[in-house]
Amino acid sequence: MDLATFLIQCLNAVQYGLLLFLVASGLTLIFGIMGVINLAHGSFYMIGAYMAFALSPPVAATFGGGYFSVLAVGVVLAVLLGYALEWAFYSYLYEREHLQQVLMTYGLILVFEEARSLLVGDDVHGVPVPPLLGAALPLGQVMTYPVYRLFISGVCIALALGMYLVFTRTRLGMMIRAGSTNREMVQSLGIDISFLYRVVFAAGVALAAFAGMVAAPVSSVYPGMGQSVLIICFVVVVIGGIGSIRGALVAALLIGFVDTFGKVLLPSAAGVLVYVLMALILLGRPDGLFKA
Repeated sequence: MDLATFLIQCLNAVQYGLLLFLVASGLTLIFGIMGVINLAHGSFYMIGAYMAFALSPPVAATFGGGYFSVLAVGVVLAVLLGYALEWAFYSYLYEREHLQQVLMTYGLILVFEEARSLLVGDDVHGVPVPPLLGAALPLGQVMTYPVYRLFISGVCIALALGMYLVFTRTRLGMMIRAGSTNREMVQSLGIDISFLYRVVFAAGVALAAFAGMVAAPVSSVYPGMGQSVLIICFVVVVIGGIGSIRGALVAALLIGFVDTFGKVLLPSAAGVLVYVLMALILLGRPDGLFKA
């Protein structure tokens, strides 16, 4: 492997890891803070990807602005969807057993898949890269790297920094952290914990949907695409530590490097390397790399 190839694979690993963090951070919020095993989280990623495909014509006709207008409208719709789902379904799960959480959220997967089939069909679709980000940077004499992949990495880093500042430097972050530790105490202090959880859930859905939207131009949009993402997101949450945003970031980057270089160096074993990594980490740190 020459230097240019190694550099490209490092960039691919960072980009994949950061995108994975964007999805897994939403699952970390919902699973770690609210205590809900949300099997439907991968469906929110799929919904985001399909919004990037389906919203382009109506948004362009109404607002103009192309791809970035689609991102803005899609995030707003994802927040509204998350808020409505938490109010209608998830708010009843906080005191329920995990089996009931699993059954209900699995039922939502079936509902989302059927709705997707009825609305946009079962074909595989592509989303074009926005012209503004369609260039490529030269790496070496023959290799180039797409600017859009660098854009994905930059957006993910900005969102990760934003989440860190919200959780550690704002009153909202303090209330969220307190609510995840002692829900009853927070309620007794006069804070509307139900509204707080609704905001957290809406943010988690928006993060997953946004990840699907920004990933759509570099991957196909296809039925069931959320299922594989869901599995790897749970691996990220377990490795990083349940409820830890910092742990999710470190775990996602580790998985990004292991998966990317595994496919290059050990393609026959690449499918299991991530799970071997998880097993090795849990042997030494059963609670994950970081605690919330």
